[in-house]
Amino acid sequence: MKISVVGVGAMGSIYAGLLADADHEVWAIDIWKEHIDAIKKKGLRITGASGDRTVTSIQASSELADVGDCDLYILATKASGVGLAAEKIASLAGSNSLILTIQNGLGAGERIAEYMDTANVLLGVADGFGASMKGPGHAHHNGMNLIRIGEVTGGLTERVELVTSLWQSAGFKAKAFADINQLIWEKYICNCTYSAPCTVFGCTLGELMSNAANFKIALGCADEVYSLGQAKGIAFSFDDPVRYVTDFGKKMPSSKPSMLLDHEAGRLSEIDAINGKAAELGAELGILTPYNETVSAVVRTLEKRFIGS
Repeated sequence: MKISVVGVGAMGSIYAGLLADADHEVWAIDIWKEHIDAIKKKGLRITGASGDRTVTSIQASSELADVGDCDLYILATKASGVGLAAEKIASLAGSNSLILTIQNGLGAGERIAEYMDTANVLLGVADGFGASMKGPGHAHHNGMNLIRIGEVTGGLTERVELVTSLWQSAGFKAKAFADINQLIWEKYICNCTYSAPCTVFGCTLGELMSNAANFKIALGCADEVYSLGQAKGIAFSFDDPVRYVTDFGKKMPSSKPSMLLDHEAGRLSEIDAINGKAAELGAELGILTPYNETVSAVVRTLEKRFIGS
């Protein structure tokens, strides 16, 4: 199968490397020139949870137009890059091409819909999946629980099962789900609990949980998101959000959320799609979200140093 992974940061690099190692024709697409050049020259090295390997069969480019039509496009960009990627894919994808988008936060499907018909779009959730970049051409796989895949409109279809089996054949734990939006929200509540709070306090998940005052703020974010989800009709698999997000954090105490990693690297984060989105939804639904509003404001203030204003 011809696959294009659009956005080969830490997680996208793991996706591309393992899929290429499973004998698929994989293209790695990213605007990070040094990373693309390193892959072209020496291949993509992956270390960590999925083993130590250097994958030399990956083709790499900074231009999606170099790839052309693919059987599957995997959007692994930051939330802010989804629209631009969708716009480019729309001009290349054939009628049978599938697009799988895997992002943190909410709204990826809606952003894609601004640029293309979403009839061939699938949604994915990376649960308990962590990765970091050690440098150009080298991604470290911190851990992997489950890749969850489903249709935008729900239901189990043959193409969802096909894409799921593709991931499984590459060594990923993957499963098709009839209600992917429930799972997106269950990942989202964890994102909001740990992303901005860990970034504000500069700590790992475990360090946040060990500080009662700081963790109270994080749990406030969780409670607000749970209320938002209930108002949106999300059928959560749990009725105790505090216990749910606490159990999640206990599984990876030494991990840092990608938002904190972005700040440590001097990059803008996905705050608008995570805690900031919660505040936005709260305003729309008439639900107060003071915890998410406050941590979002602090993160945005910190990010002013990255944009020089």
